[in-house]
Amino acid sequence: MKYCFWLAFLIIGLKQNAIGQEVPHPAVDVELLVQELFAQQDDENTVAYEDLYETLLQYYRQPLDLNRASREELRSLFLLSEGQISALLQHIQDNGRLISLYELQAIPGFDLITVRRLLPFVTVQSLGQIGQRSWRERLKNADNHSLLLRYDRTLQERRGYTAPEGRSTTRYLGSPDKYLLRYRLSHPRHFSFGLTAEKDAGEPFTWNTRQRLYGFDFLSAHAQLYNRGAFKTIAVGDYQLQFGQGLLLSSGFSIGKGSETITTVRRSQLGIRPHTSSLETNFFRGVAATHRWRRLESTLFYSTRRVDASAGDALMENTTLLTLGGLQTSGLHRTPTELANRQRAREQVYGGNMTYRNPQQTFSVGITAVHTFFDVALQQKTQPYNLYTFRGSQNTAVGLHYSYLWQNFNFFGETARSGNGGLGTVNGVLASLSEKVELAILYRYYAKDFQTHYGAAFGEGSRNQNESGLYTGLKLKLSNRWQLTGYYDRFAFPWLRYRVDAPSTGEEYLLRLQFMPSKTTLLYGQYQYERKARNEIIAGEALRHVTDTHAHRYLLLLDVSPLPSLRLRSRIQSSQFRQTGPRHTGYFTAQDVSWEHSNTRLSARYALFDTDDYDTRLYVPEQDVLYGFSIPVFTGRGTHLYLLAQQRLTRHLDFWFKLGHTHYRRQNTISSGLEQIQGSKRTDVRVQARYRF
Repeated sequence: MKYCFWLAFLIIGLKQNAIGQEVPHPAVDVELLVQELFAQQDDENTVAYEDLYETLLQYYRQPLDLNRASREELRSLFLLSEGQISALLQHIQDNGRLISLYELQAIPGFDLITVRRLLPFVTVQSLGQIGQRSWRERLKNADNHSLLLRYDRTLQERRGYTAPEGRSTTRYLGSPDKYLLRYRLSHPRHFSFGLTAEKDAGEPFTWNTRQRLYGFDFLSAHAQLYNRGAFKTIAVGDYQLQFGQGLLLSSGFSIGKGSETITTVRRSQLGIRPHTSSLETNFFRGVAATHRWRRLESTLFYSTRRVDASAGDALMENTTLLTLGGLQTSGLHRTPTELANRQRAREQVYGGNMTYRNPQQTFSVGITAVHTFFDVALQQKTQPYNLYTFRGSQNTAVGLHYSYLWQNFNFFGETARSGNGGLGTVNGVLASLSEKVELAILYRYYAKDFQTHYGAAFGEGSRNQNESGLYTGLKLKLSNRWQLTGYYDRFAFPWLRYRVDAPSTGEEYLLRLQFMPSKTTLLYGQYQYERKARNEIIAGEALRHVTDTHAHRYLLLLDVSPLPSLRLRSRIQSSQFRQTGPRHTGYFTAQDVSWEHSNTRLSARYALFDTDDYDTRLYVPEQDVLYGFSIPVFTGRGTHLYLLAQQRLTRHLDFWFKLGHTHYRRQNTISSGLEQIQGSKRTDVRVQARYRF
């Protein structure tokens, strides 16, 4: 397999014989994007960074035309407040189409910080540029037509690839190589076709129809048409759905709480969109369509696909079918057990949404219905904390959502009921009190027995269940260059949770001060505090006590471009954690350098880290290859460095190479289980090529 994959790299390269003169498109600053928009990663609330990044990256590859963008499309960027969106639409209505992006600086409310964040994802086109091209011409001149190949490997040998020894005989079935193939043909507002194939490290690359293995472990394809007559979207293959506030349907898309305290609180109604990432969960496979009639949009969908599930340990009554233990979401199939759990159950989901919008696009109301059916009943292992987790083979949920814009106030919300009678509701308001003050308030209540499979509305937990809370966010534009953001969130969990053997409460707040004296300099400091309950084992006592934990996180970042081709970024990050004993600390400091000239980009980082334990671990984003995403976690003591190179070899061919190396001090092993590495060093290699037709 490895040789076939490298042969594909070589064939793509040999097709080119001349160096192109086209200057590379400015890269998305992934590190800053994550720091500004996305939630803090942790074990309890896993954030689907890849899918979030994928959505914004589509706007980067095919920028949103501000002259044609709707209010909902502008909201989906998560970069503009409601007041800024209204000001932009009003400016176009009063003055006609934008001629240049530089006009944004003249629109009320568009400060330097906002314009800097927005520019990579938007464009302006004249009527002449848009034109009326035929379907064949659009296919031939698609804005995005590319093939991407990626290879990953950790150079040190992990325990899972060694020979079995003693009682430990389980090993990975495949090689340590990871492969990714992506093909995409798309044109904004017209069509999108794509194919994704992936093999994770440790997974076998084999053809076995009985196990539904066809080379790559994960295969995904989609075909979507837009604006075909009365149909807004027609989708076949893999797709995702986002309606209302995501209480019932928000497959793979949830940002959460971060330093962007206003725009990310509200979910945007994206409707049907293609599933283009390599994430193996939280998507639909089948058909879907959205039909427009006057001010009414109606969506119907049907999905059927096999999902991973662990084996149960009991027989269902009056049947010979085994129950399943629970759904598996890692997407990894490396060991015999993981492979046996692969696609063990068939999931069917069907439903629809109907949304009405008034002509001014200031009011919308809709209803969503979803029915989920499994061919084998799910039966979670009996633990007090998951007493109300979904059990059985089917669930029906129905919800109502609304959004109302009055002057500079946007009221929004969604309320739903699951098949067992559990209720969930989320309601909020975004207010532009002035050009310099923005406010967000959101209340949510998810009953302990509320059950939804594809919901991802705003919340503290990873599921919209067993939670209530009140969030308040504030953004102050002190001047065109100074900005202060913050939020306070108080939440409660009326039932037990994992590692919390009693009902509990918690709170979290964040403050961030940002200064941008020029287009080439950015400085900000950030502080975050979180109080949560957790079990604690006290020596000499048999019972576990539930006590509060206190986490403090600090971040200071300076970004400077002394030359157009050179960027320097310095970062200091710290964490503190305490339960009932002494306070533990963790530190991370890094210096980044990026250089760009003509068709070449180089980026590098050197970092030092020192943490007392896992509770003071630090998640730090770093630059990566196109469509790649890297937020490594640092524990222990050591050094970390990486080198990232991008070279445009021709007008059609781009090449990336990334080398990352981490050296741990006073450690003889890295990680544990089958992922364990003997020694104190880990080196990762990533190679990628993209051919644009």
